[in-house]
Amino acid sequence: MKYSKATDNALHTMVYLMTLPEGDMIGVQSLAETQRLSPTYLSKILTKLAKAGLVESTRGVKGGYRVSKPKDNITFLDVIKAIEGDSSLFSCSINHNQGCMIEDVMIKAEQNMKDELEHNYLIDIVSKMEEKHMHKNK
Repeated sequence: MKYSKATDNALHTMVYLMTLPEGDMIGVQSLAETQRLSPTYLSKILTKLAKAGLVESTRGVKGGYRVSKPKDNITFLDVIKAIEGDSSLFSCSINHNQGCMIEDVMIKAEQNMKDELEHNYLIDIVSKMEEKHMHKNK
């Protein structure tokens, strides 16, 4: 089981955007530099995040990207769905008349994982990072 690199990059980008002061925006070029990604590649990720309602963009000199949902309401699952979609990770390839017991187990495991991701918020990562940074600077 593996998520795409885009999901990894989207999660890191969202965490970074959540550290910006409320209302501040950052341009794709600057954001790409902080994430060590190409602006073109990051733009594709940001487009998916925007379509999911997680970020918003503004054009122009003072434009850029920022988080559009309340920061304490964004889960890991929100970001993963924005990038990967919502399709199942497992699909039985054999046609069973009465269903597939293997698929039942796999779907249940996937649901458990989704439940875990849905109950973990990115803001908790931001808080831990800030706490770690404060202790480091003492």
